[in-house]
Amino acid sequence: MYLAVAVGGFRRYASYRAATAAGVFTNTVFGLILVYTYLALWEERPGLGGYDQAQAVTYVWLGQCLYATLAIQGGGAEKDLMDRIRTGEIAVDLYRPADLQLWWLAGDVGRALFQMVGRGVVPFLVGWLFFPMALPGEAGLWAAFAVTLLLAAVVSFAIRYLAALSVFWLMDGMGVSQVLMILGVFCSGMVLPLNAFPGAFGDVVRWLPWAAQIQVPADVLMGETAVPGAFAFQAGWAVVLLGLGRLVQSAATRRVVVQGG
Repeated sequence: MYLAVAVGGFRRYASYRAATAAGVFTNTVFGLILVYTYLALWEERPGLGGYDQAQAVTYVWLGQCLYATLAIQGGGAEKDLMDRIRTGEIAVDLYRPADLQLWWLAGDVGRALFQMVGRGVVPFLVGWLFFPMALPGEAGLWAAFAVTLLLAAVVSFAIRYLAALSVFWLMDGMGVSQVLMILGVFCSGMVLPLNAFPGAFGDVVRWLPWAAQIQVPADVLMGETAVPGAFAFQAGWAVVLLGLGRLVQSAATRRVVVQGG
């Protein structure tokens, strides 16, 4: 059943062809802007964050590939879930013979897979064709990288699921979505690699769950971190956040009032 939900999520987003094409164009343009910004920065500060220029370029294009895949600024399953909680349609979801969290996770994984294939691959290929990139030649690293992407998708969902559940109490998700967007862009390393953040502040940010979304997959792909440690970090945050989501979900759905009834 959950596989069917995931397939449905993939097919739903595959139907928005014009939006996908616009997203490919946007991510490619932003990738070009960031690449030349990074090249200038790394020329002034060689080895910033432990990266050379090729690694910095690779980081940029990976970020553009994963931007929509991981819903860094939101816009994934949590948006629909917030709307259903606000309107009371969540009651239908609670009556389904399915686990609420797994149902939404499956749909979001399907969405993420399409966004990576339909929107993320082309900008990454543009970067590979026109800029020097630090990509591995070993199949094992590529396999490990694929695992980190799956774990990153789960962590991303878990963060956004918790944000969506807050609407049970807040009755509106606008403010939460704005906070989610700011934290997602800054703390995931979308703007600048977390390795480049200075001192104790950088140490703290690199231990937050958002680091599991871009920074960890990038370091695995470029051989800058131990694979078992990367898996443990991502899986640990996935378990913690999904477990916390279970607790909040249980508290929120223990007694649900829908449209005053």
